[in-house]
Amino acid sequence: MKKVLVVFAVVMVLFSKAQITDYQKLIDSISQKRWDSTALDIDSLSNPKIIDIRSLKKDSVQLTNNMVIVSNTSDTSPLTPSSIINLPTLKRWFFFGQNSLVFNQSSFANWYAGGNNNIGVIGKVNYNIVYKKNRHYMDNNIQMGYGFVSSTGQSTRKTDDYINIMTNYGYELAQHYYLSTGFQFLSQFTPGFNYANNPDPVYDDRISKFMAPGYLNLGIGVSYNPNENFQVIFRPVNGKFTFVLDKKLQFAGNYGLERDGQSMRSELGAMVNVLYKIKLFKDVNFVNQVNFFSNYLQHSERVDINYSGSLNLKFNKYITTVITYDMVYDHDQIKRLQRKQTLGVGVTYNLGYKMERDTKTGIIKPFVN
Repeated sequence: MKKVLVVFAVVMVLFSKAQITDYQKLIDSISQKRWDSTALDIDSLSNPKIIDIRSLKKDSVQLTNNMVIVSNTSDTSPLTPSSIINLPTLKRWFFFGQNSLVFNQSSFANWYAGGNNNIGVIGKVNYNIVYKKNRHYMDNNIQMGYGFVSSTGQSTRKTDDYINIMTNYGYELAQHYYLSTGFQFLSQFTPGFNYANNPDPVYDDRISKFMAPGYLNLGIGVSYNPNENFQVIFRPVNGKFTFVLDKKLQFAGNYGLERDGQSMRSELGAMVNVLYKIKLFKDVNFVNQVNFFSNYLQHSERVDINYSGSLNLKFNKYITTVITYDMVYDHDQIKRLQRKQTLGVGVTYNLGYKMERDTKTGIIKPFVN
C-alpha cells in the first residue's frame, strides 16, 4: 500500500509540472520584476536624499480662479485694522462703498385736514479705501451727503449737506497699538440759510457756504484697536484750522473768528476720538463716534465735543433705515449745544471688497503678513 501511495505522489508532481506553460512563466517573471523595483533597499537608508517639496503656508488657500467677495451690509461705521485683519487676500488695497438714496413725498387734493404738497430727496455716499502692508496701515474715508425738500409755495430748502474726508496712517508698534497720524476735512456743498428768520431767503441772506466754514484737523499720536467694534485715537499734538473764505461772513464771533476780516483761525491742542459699535440685534447695529479737542493756547478747559450716533436697521439686501443724531458743542462758535437729527428709509447699494489671486502662484495669503 505504501508503494502505491509513493507512486501516486510522483505521478501528481509530474502532472503539476506539466501544467506550467510558457505564459505562466512570463507572468511570474513580470511580477518578480515589479516586486524588485518597489522593494525597500535597506542599504539605501544610510545615504538619504532630501527633496524640496513646496508646501502652502498656514491659512493660505489654493485657488484656480479669481476670488470675488461682495459685501452687502447696512454697517456704515469706519473700517479699522481689526475689521480687515483676517481677510484672505494678496491684494493690499481694500475697498468698500455704500450708496443710499431716500425719497419722501406727500400730495393733497381737497384734503379737509389740510396739507402742503412736497417732495424730498436725500443722497449719501460712504467710501472706505484701505491699504495694508506688513506693519503699515492707511485708511481713507469719504463721506458725503446732500438732501432737499421742495414744497408748494416755498423755495427749495436743503435738509442735509456735508463733506467729510478723513485719512489716517498707522504703523503697528505692538498688537492692537499703532503710531497714528492723519487729517480730517469738513465742509458743505451749497449755501445755508436760517429759514426760521427768513422763510424765503436769497443768496445775500446766506449764513454759510462751501469753505465758510471749512475745518481741517491734522495731528500725530497713537491709536488702540483691540477689535472691530472699538477704537481709540489719541493725538497729543493736533492742529485745528477753521476757514471762512467768504468776505460777508468774516466778522468777529462768527465760527470762532477773533477779528473782522479773518479768513483762518489756528488752534493747537490735543484730540481724542473714540469709535464704539454695538450690535443690538441681527441686522441692527448702533454706531457711536465722539471727538474731543482741547486748545493748549487758549482756554484749555473749554473742550470742543462732537458726537455722532447712527442706528442702522436692515430690512433686506437693499432696503434700510438709518436714524442719525449729531451733537456739537464749541464754546468759540456758540455757547449752546448744537443738535441735528435725521431719519431715512430708502434704497442702499453696497460695493464690496474685490480680491484677486496671485496670477503666478495662485495663492491667497492672509491680509496681514
